[in-house]
Amino acid sequence: MPIGLVSDDELAKEIESLSPKKVVPSVVKSDVEIIDKSPRGRAEGDVNVPDSLRQIIGEESVINGRESALALARDFGISASSVSAYANGATSTTTYDQPKSSIISHINKSRLRASKKAGKVLSAALEAISQDKLDYTDAKDLASIAKDMSVIIKNMEPPVQSDQASDVNSRGPQFVIFAPQFRDERSFETIEVKE
Repeated sequence: MPIGLVSDDELAKEIESLSPKKVVPSVVKSDVEIIDKSPRGRAEGDVNVPDSLRQIIGEESVINGRESALALARDFGISASSVSAYANGATSTTTYDQPKSSIISHINKSRLRASKKAGKVLSAALEAISQDKLDYTDAKDLASIAKDMSVIIKNMEPPVQSDQASDVNSRGPQFVIFAPQFRDERSFETIEVKE
């Protein structure tokens, strides 16, 4: 190629002739499949609730009450019956009698934290009730605080699992005795017979 001015077409032909030929396989459209990257988090139509969310809702129900847990669950589109199940440690209403240990342990830890906090306030309230305060101030307020904290501690304790059958066995054997009622002679029919 002589040196000088050339057109764009001639330049493209010359570059094409100098570069090595690359064999590009033909792509058949049916062989190509485009796979969308799955989105993070809950997919559309997925009804599984993560365990961490179950634990948080169960804790909220136990510590702050059912209304607070229902409001939180409503934000995530979770039903009220599921909130009841999470508060008892179950993953759904069908597994209500089979609580999941991770949810139960999280709820029990939360109860223990709240109980310890209430215990500290209870101790402080009891310490604040002194003879001077009893003499010169109204101790009803301090007593009501102490009473409220003790109720909180009692409510935060995990429920005791006891079956009705085990309660019967712990009291010993029970006997049911049926005694016939006493009836007077006059209540029976009488038949007079001649011999």
